[in-house]
Amino acid sequence: MKLEDLKFDCKHFLGHIPCKPNKSHDVSCNQCTYYESLETPKEILNSSTDLIKDIFRICEFDFQSIEKVSESHADTAATKKVLFIKLGAIGDVIRTTPLLTRFKKEYGDCHFTWVTHTPQVLPLDKVDKIYKWEASSVATIADQEYDIAINLDKDEEACMLLAAIEAKEKYGFTWNGNHIDIATPKAEHKLITGLFDHISKKNTLNYLEEIFDICHFDFQKEEYMINLNHDLSEKWDNVFSQLAGDKTIVGLNTGCGERWQTRLWPKKYWVDLIAKLQRKGYFCLLMGGPQEHDMNRYYSKKTGATYLGYFSLEEFIAITDNVDIVVTPVSMMMHIALALKKQLMLFHNIFNVHEFELYNRGIIIEPTSGCDCYFGNTCARKKSCMFDISVQDVLSNIVQLNKNLNN
Repeated sequence: MKLEDLKFDCKHFLGHIPCKPNKSHDVSCNQCTYYESLETPKEILNSSTDLIKDIFRICEFDFQSIEKVSESHADTAATKKVLFIKLGAIGDVIRTTPLLTRFKKEYGDCHFTWVTHTPQVLPLDKVDKIYKWEASSVATIADQEYDIAINLDKDEEACMLLAAIEAKEKYGFTWNGNHIDIATPKAEHKLITGLFDHISKKNTLNYLEEIFDICHFDFQKEEYMINLNHDLSEKWDNVFSQLAGDKTIVGLNTGCGERWQTRLWPKKYWVDLIAKLQRKGYFCLLMGGPQEHDMNRYYSKKTGATYLGYFSLEEFIAITDNVDIVVTPVSMMMHIALALKKQLMLFHNIFNVHEFELYNRGIIIEPTSGCDCYFGNTCARKKSCMFDISVQDVLSNIVQLNKNLNN
């Protein structure tokens, strides 16, 4: 599949995720019999003004409330002004931060601007200007000029913003006329794998290798970065000194959000694992957000494991900083743990296993029977494949990670 084969005018084309015929029949545009042209073609947007107006329409921003925010850059000709557009999920924002290190290495003095839905996770000492995605931010960014602009999201509004702004170099995904496009040929691979599951399954590059390639770099194990409140972390260090003493603290992130329920490990397995960990002398800390609250209260009542409730994202990161080993499905927690350089035991089933870079600090465990639900949020089996991941195998992995702590 090549970019020129894509049928942007097909009514099944969704722009950034696989279409229904691909999900159901493994077909791609160059050999598909389900093509149907749009009855009403999308409007062609050529000017920056039209693109910004459409962003406001898509995001339901109010034109009347715009107040541009001044953005100052370091006053030196040597400074590279670099814009990152990475709106997406919290974990995806965190795992894009290694690019900061590489741009700094390549260009020296850089002024970084970043726009996102979750500005609170970005390292404040590494990013000069951080914008939350809202009307004033879009208006301000569109009014600036950059040396380099990168968009790693395939959402229409993000692509339109890259197309609308002034930049000497652009990388990633942009908007061309009335559809998503690539800023340079380096982005074609990730665009295609995102649109067709049967092609995505053959991909052997991890996410960091992909986004570095999009930016015309090779990935050299640059680390994640995250905004850590050190005062909060110290507070929790004192708390856990009292609660756990010198025991290894195992953070058990039991949920995976509402969207991907296919990633959940069975409740009875969690109960069994906690009992076995406690008998071996580990301190078990149940972790999660509001969606996991009732479930974690249940586990705590059944096992006596510590559950302290759910917290703000800032405090959750500070708590995780005091955990030794993290056990989690693929989730935001995985990325937080990697950014904090924790030993990680990762449950995996519905994604491409090659996607994840664990920096030699983690172990991935998968169902022995495989998984039939690629990027699926409902299970195709009567009994989920997650039942095939045994408690004993998870326990053995945790024991190995505990040994790594002392190496």
